[in-house]
Amino acid sequence: MVILQKRVAQLSPQALARFVLRARRAVGLGGIPNVLVTSSTQVRTLNRLYRGKNKATDVLSFPSLAPFSRAARHRVPPGDIAISADIARQNAALFGHSAAEEVKILALHGILHLAGFDHERDNGTMARKEMKLRQRLHLPAALIERTQPAAKASLDKKRGNPHDTSARKLR
Repeated sequence: MVILQKRVAQLSPQALARFVLRARRAVGLGGIPNVLVTSSTQVRTLNRLYRGKNKATDVLSFPSLAPFSRAARHRVPPGDIAISADIARQNAALFGHSAAEEVKILALHGILHLAGFDHERDNGTMARKEMKLRQRLHLPAALIERTQPAAKASLDKKRGNPHDTSARKLR
């Protein structure tokens, strides 16, 4: 199920649902995740309640607590994804693409997490997978690529601060 609590230009619930189906198939994720596109305030609340971090973030993934069974894997959602429409708009403006594309990038990132990938601990496995899937799904720069040191330096230069390599972490 896709819920757009907060609208994003050029993105309908149906279009996002179609993308989620394509992305989860490309990732090899059983079942269809629930996706909520909402405000930064709501994402901050979820982050505080479930992760103990009192800050807004771009995307959160919550794997299902239901036990896995092959028979039920297509009926039971593999988890939930919450996306901040506000941060998606900011990132889209920063990276020069549409907010609709940014929401799809964030959805793909969340789907990869639901499939068990963890970019903080996998020595680049998720980043490589996300880059390949982004190309396959015709999306602009992947989320993890944008947080790498070279990408940060490039963004700082675009922002007019060529010596600051401490661009805010997007995840």
